[in-house]
Amino acid sequence: MRKLEPGRLVVATHNAGKLAEMVDLLAPHGFSLSSAAELGLPEPEETGETFEANAILKAVAAAGAAGIPALADDSGLAVDALDGKPGIHSARWAGSDRDFARAMRNVEELLQQTGAKTPQARTARFVSVLAIAWPDGHTETVRGEVEGTLVWPPRGEQGFGYDPMFLPEGHSRTFGEMSAAEKHGGRPGTDAPPLSHRSRAFATLVETCLAR
Repeated sequence: MRKLEPGRLVVATHNAGKLAEMVDLLAPHGFSLSSAAELGLPEPEETGETFEANAILKAVAAAGAAGIPALADDSGLAVDALDGKPGIHSARWAGSDRDFARAMRNVEELLQQTGAKTPQARTARFVSVLAIAWPDGHTETVRGEVEGTLVWPPRGEQGFGYDPMFLPEGHSRTFGEMSAAEKHGGRPGTDAPPLSHRSRAFATLVETCLAR
């Protein structure tokens, strides 16, 4: 696996919430970060059929345009009762105005239609795939997942996206009710492993891809 040396890095996203999480997670590792939005890079059309394909597509486009390595995340919510939907289309369910309150209502309406009313019937997972691309086209990917159940109504105003309706396994609060430190790193004051899908993917990235 190719190692990524500390230095300038493009975070290939126009999503402010996702960028903030990536900055928090990368801050200790010696990178100077710019986002695709800050550099005026266009958002490529996500035509892949998997999280991996879309993460690679975004990272390759940003690295090629900026001439420096790029990191992209493709992530989403996969609901078992909905056959894995919204999955790679999680952001699209929020529309061009990124209205995730509407997206969560859409998920809940479909769950009600399927009769998924008990916690056992409302299992889901968040998935994050991180891709690093270099200007020469080389890519590496890592994956992180977290299991949980979906609650209604949504709870909390932290995080972003579907966080307020996602209750991670073994916890009594949704991601929307957790601070960024709790969501990323487990319970404060403990040696708990990374909790969120993105922090789990980052832990693998640090272990396997970052030069140290």
